[in-house]
Amino acid sequence: MNRIELYAAIRRDACAGISNRALQRKHGVGYRTVVAALESAWPKERKPPPKRGSRLDRYRGVIDDWLRADLDAPRKQRHTAKRIFDRLLDEHHATDVSYWMVRE
Repeated sequence: MNRIELYAAIRRDACAGISNRALQRKHGVGYRTVVAALESAWPKERKPPPKRGSRLDRYRGVIDDWLRADLDAPRKQRHTAKRIFDRLLDEHHATDVSYWMVRE
């Protein structure tokens, strides 16, 4: 049963005179769902979850600068994920960043 059908069933049972608490038990939903179903036949859109930041966000500008400088360097001298990780540790003391995160 999708949410629209659930809301319709709750509204139908409410018109039959069933109490809110009985509606909760019958349909296996909480108080807020029953109230929302009685207020509107259409469920509200779900909010998208907030975007989480990365531990690398703080160093993104530094890493971008290194990679831009690498565009002119010979192929063998360019930064790898391991070299970036090592430089972050040495120059910026980035102990909160792990090597596995850099490899993503």
